[in-house]
Amino acid sequence: MIERLQQNQRMSVIVKWPLSGQMIALSGQVPDNHDAGVTDQTANVLAKIDRLLAEAGVTKQDMTSAQIWLSDITTFDEMNAAWDAWVSPGHAPARACVEERLAHPSLKVEIQVFAVKA
Repeated sequence: MIERLQQNQRMSVIVKWPLSGQMIALSGQVPDNHDAGVTDQTANVLAKIDRLLAEAGVTKQDMTSAQIWLSDITTFDEMNAAWDAWVSPGHAPARACVEERLAHPSLKVEIQVFAVKA
């Protein structure tokens, strides 16, 4: 069972999970809609993450952590609009978000997540 401590809607400060489960790591996911704004790019990435987690036999409720890279940190609130609509209440992962130059100038967001299959 995954245990989340000090959590709010957006993130958990601490996530603990048993060692008997399988850890699943997704590579950093970038959007397909390069010409969209950061909210739409984030929603596109989160839909990709949903599909990949399902392929691994888990859901977003099984996520333990997420790393988010933004090309422009001033778009933090816009990214969070998509994130907050997507994350499952009571299942927010530990999370970090930083500004970084991404692989292509049209990319505004990249997200990597980890999950546990108990």
